[in-house]
Amino acid sequence: MAPLLSVENLNVSFVQNHQTLRAVRGISFSIETQKTLGIVGESGCGKSVTALSLMRLLPPSIAAVTAQRLLFDEIELSALPESEMRRVRGNRIAMVFQDPMTALNPLFTCGDQIAEAIVLHRNVRRAEAMARSVELLDNVGIAAPAVVAARYPHQLSGGMRQRVVIAMALACRPMLLIADEPTTALDVTVQAKIIDLLLGLQQELRMSMIMITHDLGIVSAMAHDVLVMYAGEVMENAAANTLFSNPLHPYTKSLLASIPTIERKQARLTVIPGEVPNPHELPSGCPFHPRCYARMERCRTQHPALYTPQTSHQVRCLLYE
Repeated sequence: MAPLLSVENLNVSFVQNHQTLRAVRGISFSIETQKTLGIVGESGCGKSVTALSLMRLLPPSIAAVTAQRLLFDEIELSALPESEMRRVRGNRIAMVFQDPMTALNPLFTCGDQIAEAIVLHRNVRRAEAMARSVELLDNVGIAAPAVVAARYPHQLSGGMRQRVVIAMALACRPMLLIADEPTTALDVTVQAKIIDLLLGLQQELRMSMIMITHDLGIVSAMAHDVLVMYAGEVMENAAANTLFSNPLHPYTKSLLASIPTIERKQARLTVIPGEVPNPHELPSGCPFHPRCYARMERCRTQHPALYTPQTSHQVRCLLYE
């Protein structure tokens, strides 16, 4: 069976002050039906830009997006006119944005904002769409959904706003849901409820998901495959159980070593020295080499390709050349 989404050699560049910033550089991946792809990495590595480019939400005046293939359900997204893309966006592909407070319009009630997508894509009357929005709020676990539908975003807690955003994204029963940091700034108990909610809805709606996060614990609980990004590139790509049991890239190993666990609760956490490089000043050779504990002299000058040392396990590191 062909994958639901196939991305090949995606590149995203921004023009700022007459300079070109390459935010995403030649990434490729695919997602099967009803599977979840986790995209992980530190802030600034290109995760959200990747998601926005798939939705074609980056402004063309400053962003240049190219790809050999952006194939979704046998439709080449990059070739679609904007009018056709609007029929896909929010309908067959939906997105849960990173900050629910900025994703929701403060001037409209939550019910109105959910109903808008239903009216647009399902061609139903407003009253029917409003009834459906209350039903969706109930589906995402909000108590008194009719009351919440009549409220404005500022009247809700962070967890409830996140549920409203999820309800809005699921209003048209999409085939693919892109969740960009859906548990950011939520407390641990609310995070667990949001994860359980997404897993349950995925099973019910038989949809695929892209889970973008810096939290490897969430990825281990939800993802079938994992893409590790750094400085706009894929550093490692493998099945989730393979990546967590046998990480290959020094960056992936360092990320996993920095997670607190019960087994090493008395030990100091591992810290990755330095910080993600400025996209305007990427180091020569391997972009991770200034921070890498396993760097070799040639890592400073030679840019590694993606190698496949094991079946279906890709890694961008000269150790596996």
